[in-house]
Amino acid sequence: MGHPKSPATALAAVAVTASLAVAALAPDAAASESALPTRVVTAEGPVQGAATGAVRTFQGIPYAAPPTGERRWKKPQPVRPWSATLDARAPRSACAQPTDQPIAIKGGGSEDCLYLNVTTPVRRSARPRPVIVWIHGGSFAYGDGASYGAAKLAAARQGAVVVTVNYRLGVFGFLSAPGLRAPANLGLLDQQAALRWVARNAGAFGGDPDNVTLMGQSGGGYSVCAQLVSPGARGLFHKAIVQSAGCVGPDGSFTRAQAEEQGKAVAEAAGCDDPGAVGSCLRGMSTADLVAASGSGHDGYRPVVDGEVVPEAPAEAIAAGRFARVPVLHGSTRDEMSGLAGLDELMTGRPLTAEGYAEKVADRFGADAAAVLAEYPVERYPAPGAALSAVLTDAEWSTAALDTQRALARYTPVYAYEFAEVSAPYFRDVPRPASFSLGTGHMIDLAYVFENELFEPLDAAQQELSETVVGYWSRFASTGCVDGPGLPAWQRFTNDGEYVQRLASGNVGGTDFAAGHHYAFWKGLASS
Repeated sequence: MGHPKSPATALAAVAVTASLAVAALAPDAAASESALPTRVVTAEGPVQGAATGAVRTFQGIPYAAPPTGERRWKKPQPVRPWSATLDARAPRSACAQPTDQPIAIKGGGSEDCLYLNVTTPVRRSARPRPVIVWIHGGSFAYGDGASYGAAKLAAARQGAVVVTVNYRLGVFGFLSAPGLRAPANLGLLDQQAALRWVARNAGAFGGDPDNVTLMGQSGGGYSVCAQLVSPGARGLFHKAIVQSAGCVGPDGSFTRAQAEEQGKAVAEAAGCDDPGAVGSCLRGMSTADLVAASGSGHDGYRPVVDGEVVPEAPAEAIAAGRFARVPVLHGSTRDEMSGLAGLDELMTGRPLTAEGYAEKVADRFGADAAAVLAEYPVERYPAPGAALSAVLTDAEWSTAALDTQRALARYTPVYAYEFAEVSAPYFRDVPRPASFSLGTGHMIDLAYVFENELFEPLDAAQQELSETVVGYWSRFASTGCVDGPGLPAWQRFTNDGEYVQRLASGNVGGTDFAAGHHYAFWKGLASS
């Protein structure tokens, strides 16, 4: 997902595909006796996966009943067990979503979508492996789990069972329309149902159900923030990885009033404006018509503070210590908003001018624009677009990242990072602005963690950084710490020593994150 207002995220999904090379390979008949079987018996029934190279993959496993027909807008229900072996060598449908944004999954998905995918090392282990559950991003309206190939992460130094999850999106997962009489946060409840599936079935895949890490980026990261404070998720995961999402500050949630205002607009767009018949009208509509009425973009759907699934705003709960106090790995990219900052140049073919930079700052910051321009003078940057990227990144992302790390660290172990590649791979077939380097923009860090045809291939130096990052992530999932043999030292973030690890090719080590992102300036501006 993208940040709530980040078109960079839309660019980030231009080339997303619904399957990867590891997804649909035939079982390896020549596997040695030390290899794990590609047929696994789950609590619901047997599944047939595939093996290639160092990993096994199982795709399209149902973890809840299809939320279709009478189950639309109802809490996830148990899946019906099966006896015949389920073919799990290819992914199933993504969840229904609009197709008018580049981030959308091709074909628009289906309401029958509550499936997950499992990737494990192919070799046996003397002890159960840690489990990583991946919650994809997409502004709570786009994306799927199968697009994120997890072979690299599963086969890392520690080894892990990696589970990538679909969950209901947009109008089907986060609608709170007055008169609908449906639970809020169905998408979050789906994620919890997937976590309960992991608790039942991790052992069958060689995983440890008592060592589960919940991991997400952007919209998926905001989901993890919400699950940290949700009573229904308590005990279902034991560590958390949050990438590019602030749990404190802009925490990605809606109040009930905000959600119902959005839901009212959806109902009116659907022609269901009779207050006494909103529910029956919406329930009688087709998937396609609901998607058409639901709106699109990055602002319409969020976790809702409903007093039940999300009892209070994550920012408030975490600041007060009312959350699952599990170890957290948290961070952001150095140039989160570079894609947005370069958008004008890509659309017009002309670089942003100094005058255009000042106008954009004035539009965004109003009476504070002069102070922002004084703090970020255009002549200090390679181009006006680079200056705008720094301003928007620091205002909308970096300040919230450090606020989140400080709040969490008062109650639980925290490891903080900044992904800071000067030159990173970009999205395949998407042009870059000529006037400045995009650095490491929103979502680009995922090129180093997953296999995804969305991104350009890594060069040799980037591949080395990828191995380091995946080593850190897998080490954290295994032990709750990041340090390990062969990895550069990484200190814990504490309120007495705010250590942030810089992740960059040939340059891994501590960085002064607060100074680099003008943290004191933004906090002073907010309090003035």
